[in-house]
Order: sequence, then structure tokens, then C-alpha cells
Amino acid sequence: MQANRSAVIFALLLGAAPSVLSAQTFRVSGSALADSPSVAIPRLAGAVAASYRDANRDALLDNLFRLQLAGGRYRDAAASLAQLRKLRARRGAPLSVRAANVQYEIYAKAKAATATDEQFPQSFARAFRETLARLDDRTAALVLRQFAPNLPLLQNNLRRAVAAQKGRSSIGLGDALALVRAYQIDATYRDVAPLVDALAAEDDQPRYIAENDVRIATVDGATICTALLRPRTAHRLPTLLRFTIYNDSAGIYREARRTASNGYVAATALTRGKGCSPDQPMPYVHDGADAAAVIDWIARQPWSDGRVGMFSGSYEGFTQWAAVKHMPAALKAIMAGAPVGPGIDVPMEGNVVWNFLYPWPFYTTNNKTLDNATYFDNARWNRLSREWYVSGRAYRDLEKIDGTPNPIFNEWLAHPTYDAFWQDMIPYRQEFAKIRIPVLQTAGYYFGGPGAAVYYFQEHLKYDPAARHYLVIGPRHHPQAQRGVVGALADTSTVLAGYEIDPVARIDIVADLRYQWFDHVLKGAPLPSLLKDRVNYELLGANVWKHAHSIPAMSNATLRLYLSPVHSGNAYRLARERSSADSSVIETVNLAQRADIDSVFPGGGVVDTAVNTWEAVEYVSDPLTEATEVSGLFGGRLDFSTNKKDFDVYVGLFELTSKGEYIQLPPFWSRMSYIGDLTTRRLLTPGARQAVDFRSMRLVSRRLARGSRVVVILGPNKNPGQQINYGTGRDVNDETIADAGEPLTIRWFGGSYIDLPIRR
Repeated sequence: MQANRSAVIFALLLGAAPSVLSAQTFRVSGSALADSPSVAIPRLAGAVAASYRDANRDALLDNLFRLQLAGGRYRDAAASLAQLRKLRARRGAPLSVRAANVQYEIYAKAKAATATDEQFPQSFARAFRETLARLDDRTAALVLRQFAPNLPLLQNNLRRAVAAQKGRSSIGLGDALALVRAYQIDATYRDVAPLVDALAAEDDQPRYIAENDVRIATVDGATICTALLRPRTAHRLPTLLRFTIYNDSAGIYREARRTASNGYVAATALTRGKGCSPDQPMPYVHDGADAAAVIDWIARQPWSDGRVGMFSGSYEGFTQWAAVKHMPAALKAIMAGAPVGPGIDVPMEGNVVWNFLYPWPFYTTNNKTLDNATYFDNARWNRLSREWYVSGRAYRDLEKIDGTPNPIFNEWLAHPTYDAFWQDMIPYRQEFAKIRIPVLQTAGYYFGGPGAAVYYFQEHLKYDPAARHYLVIGPRHHPQAQRGVVGALADTSTVLAGYEIDPVARIDIVADLRYQWFDHVLKGAPLPSLLKDRVNYELLGANVWKHAHSIPAMSNATLRLYLSPVHSGNAYRLARERSSADSSVIETVNLAQRADIDSVFPGGGVVDTAVNTWEAVEYVSDPLTEATEVSGLFGGRLDFSTNKKDFDVYVGLFELTSKGEYIQLPPFWSRMSYIGDLTTRRLLTPGARQAVDFRSMRLVSRRLARGSRVVVILGPNKNPGQQINYGTGRDVNDETIADAGEPLTIRWFGGSYIDLPIRR
């Protein structure tokens, strides 16, 4: 299967579109935009502002102030922003919404008071101080967060918007508003970026006490470098801890400010070897014991009330599970977003290793901070995957092809089974029963959004059925699964890889859940309203949150669809009835073939007009006679025979709507010899008929429309982005293209089926 099936596709909206966009167009030269955007776009902004109308007053004011800023009408922009603030305050908007756009209010006020560019720094400083002085800690932290966007990303957004007009002489209203918005945001931050840090530090000084490079000793004599930010209060406070390998000082401080502004001590501990730690960085291996040592140290400090919570996601979600393996007494709750599980979903899923994790050890261990230059050298990593795939060399030779030793990645490859190396990093089996603290996990349905959250959730409840464990999951990718869909500029992403996110799912996890969760556990506040049961999930296409006590309880029936050999157009049928026992579909894949290296394949989005069926078999059901809710973990049985001792399998699941759109549902990957037990390899018997039952670890919840069809794409993994299993039965890391032998042949028998968990 091709790598683009699992490609991470992130959609960023610059902001909310107006509710009604007329067919009005404006004259603008694409070449003028490209040559002099600072002249052409302000002129365009003035023309649009003169005629722009919208029945939605919120959208009207949001777009109008941007048009006015871009056009240099700063006093008018300030007036529009004041009206927008009054409108949103009257609606009882949450704090995060009320804090939105304050950065633009400061900017507009400063620009309006400036006669020359030389005077702007002084005017901006005055407006900044006057505004921030009136704000409480929480609001000030949100405003300061909005002053720290990703500048290269903003510049790229503007370049793309300008490039889209190449060769055109006019622009529609919607595109004009998007173009002006991109220009206005970029222009604002180019002006203020050099000024904010010193002013923010000045504002923080009376609010917080900061301590950096605090050295904490571990049990085995290593050093953990820790930063603290405490509210200026005489009271002992609970502490919220991030334990991270990502040493980004600016980002760490912004997150700490947010935590301290909510009445907690913010502690950020770097994994050993990072920051001021003299040790050698070593991801995963020591993090559990080291985090426990930090928690014990925090509990002994005079400013601590003896209670610690842990939060954040991805690798930092893992460190929370690593910590609870040791259960330090002061740890009282965790909140993990899309947490990774070493050996579960990184660097491999279903024991199939992903190439995109190859540069990660360089990124995190080459220096005391982060090696961005190496990690984001996409040309190097694309070249590596291409050269490895075309050459057919052993997967273990990646570092030889690249030319730089990668001992950490090689250590991972030395453990192709979920063995003691991986088991020692996170709770394993009965160790889950010792976790008696409240747990909240957030996850997403797509593109790294799941993480290992479902694995942790199921194992915890398996070994402690009374566990106080909550899961919140919706249509999000990996970063959104940790923070929600509200960005640093208080803008809300409404589209995910072609899928329009249901309004109820457009939540800000940090603002709507994080501090309410810890306030509940550590300060006696009510449980966040979204947590109505253990599993809290958004039903895609229905715009509703649903709640269940367990993952099996998300459904109350099963829709079984058999993989029939009967043709359905260019595909085969997914049938409700089983075909004859010996009927089958034969699939043949030449594992030595590399002619597809430069091919461009369809699909990859959450919503797309086609799917990739290269070297795969497609099965399509009859149209559904009624809307059908699919919620839970899909699975099934693969009844097959093959001429190899092993292969890696992909099961893609889609809804094909009556409009011809494919809507992706979470897929399944695995090495066939490990399905059902990641700890033990059970090789296949070539030529023998065998059956394997599987269950995905990726949750799905979607209301399939009446008239839609279910589509299954089934076949072996063979692409430049993952290991290639040639089927000899030896360690896949050592196999080469010379081991391909005769083409892989799989006979999929009619006894194969897919089980969809449904709720009637």
C-alpha cells in the first residue's frame, strides 16, 4: 500500500469565513499582487470594505476590522474591534473568545497614535502596557499567547494566497477576504514581533516568580533540568508538570504562563540529557523513573501543597504513562492528549516500522535543545526513503544509505517484537491495576490523532474495571487531539483534510477541559460537563456528542459484511450473506517491483473523490437502506491462503456517499504474524488455508447516510514509507529485495468478513 494512505494532512483555516459570500468580484492584477503586495492588497482592502455587507454581524465585524487594518484605517479598525468585543461579551462568550483579537486592538491603537514608523515602538509599548495592566492573569496569558504565532507559517499563508491569483485580473469576495486576512495577520506580526518579548517579561514580573535550570537528581545519579513558574502568592499550591524531551524555551514558557495564570505552580522538566542536564539524551528508556523522581522532589518543596498533576500530549502523553508505572505518591491525576505508546504505535504499529520516525532521534538528541535543521530537512528524508525503496536494501541499512549513524533507531529495530525492552517503558498487564488516580485522555480519529490512547484506556479498564478513566475523542489529527481546533490566534479550524468539522466538535481542549479537569481533581470543582461517561465521542455527520461507559457499549449490534468474490463494477461485493466456502479472490503483488516509485495515487484526505486501489482489492457494499451509526472498534476475520510465511496487511475502511465522495474511517495495519499478540510471532503456513481475527485500535464514530456504501480496501503493505515484509519468516529488518522470490499471492476466501459496530 502506498505511503500517502497514512500521510498526515493538516488543514489550517486563517479564520471563520463570512456566513454569506456574494458573487461580487473586484479588479486586481495577479502580477501587481506578486510584485507589490504592500500596495495592491491595501487598495483591494479599501475597495472591499466600501461595499462589503453581511447579515451575520459577527462575521461582518471580524472581516471589517481586518479590511480596515490592511487599508491603514486604524481608528476605524479600533471602532470595529470595540463593537465586536461588545457583541461577543453580550453573548456570554468564554474567556478564550473574549481575549481574542486583543492583540489587534493594541496594534490598531498604537498605529492610530503613530505619526511615523520611528514612533511606533513607543506607541505600541504604551498601548500594550495600558491594556495588559487592566487584565487579570488568565486573560493576560491568553493575550500574550496570541502574540506568539508561527511567523514562517503566516508568511507562507500570504505567499500561497498571492500565488493563487497568478494570471488573474479579478478576485471573488471570498478569496479577497482570505487574501486580505492573510496580509493583515502577516503585516501585524511583522511589526510587533521584535517588540513583544521584552514587554511580556515586564508584564509577567509582578505576576509570577520564575526559576530556570533547577537541577533535580534522579535515583541513579542523573540530572533533570527543570523550569518553574509560580504565581506570586504565599499559599502552597498544587503543581502541574510537563515532562518533555522537546526543549523549546519560548514554547515552554508560554505554556507555563498559561498554567500559572490558572492558579498552579507550572513545572517543566526536561528528559535527562536536555537543557542543563550533563547526561546523554536517551528517549523513552529512563523517563518513568525520572518523572517519578521529579514528582517526589516537587512534593518536598515549601511552595508545594504535596499534590502533582501531569498534562500535555504525544511524547509527553507517554511520559505520563511512564510515570504512573511507578505511581509516585504525590501524583494525583494525569491528562494525556494523543499519547504515544512505545512498541504500540511508535516506532511501529502492528509491529510494522514507520520511516517518518527515522529522523526523530536526531531531532531530539543531537543537542541540548532541538535539531530543527536536521529534522525538517524534508529533501534528505524523502531521498532516503526513495533510495532505500528503489535499491531494495535491508531496512537495517537505512543509516548506511543516509550516511549518519542512528544508534537509537537501530536499538528500536533490535526489538521487532513487543518484548521486555518496550514493556519496561509503560504499564504492562497487571501494572495497570495499580493506577488508582483519575485519568483523562483526549484523542482524534485521524492522522496520528488516536495515538495509543485506546490501548491505554482498554488495558486500564481490563485490569481495573472500576478505573476512573475518561476518554474524549472527535475529528482531530495529532496536534488537535492534544489542544483542540482553536489555534494560537484564537482562530478555529473548521476543515480537516476536506472534512467539515461538525460545530459541536470545534472545541478548545486547553480552555474547555484542561484546567477544569485539574480544578475538579485538585480543587474540588465540578467535573467538566463534557465528561458525562467514560467514553465521550463525537458522532461524525450528526453534530452531537455521545457518551458510553466502555468502548463495547458504544454499539449494541454488529453489521457483518462478507468479502464476496462476486464482482460489483470494477470492485467486488461486500455482502451481508456469506458466499460458498471455497469461493475466493486472488491477489498477486510483486514485492520486487519498484516502478511505482514516482506514481501519484489518489486519495489520502478524510473526504476525497477517489481511493487508492493500487496493489489492493476493493470491496463495495450495496447502498444502505437507512442511516447507520457505526461507533466503536471495527474488526473481522481474514480467511486466506498465501505462498509466503508472512506479509503486512492494510484494511482501509470508507463510506462512499451517494454523491461519489469517499469519507475515510480509521484504518487497520499489522504484520500478519503478530495479529492478536504483539509479543509472539506466529508465522503463516505457505499454501495452507488459515483464518486470523483482527480488531482495530482506532476508534470510529460516524453516521453513515442512507444510500451510502461501505468500501473496504484490502491488501499487503508495500511502499517507500514503511518496512517491506518479503515473507521469508526471518527478521524483516534483514530481508532484502533478493528475498522477494515469486510474487506474493493471497487468496482471500469468501469466509472473510468485516464487523462494523453499530448502534440501532
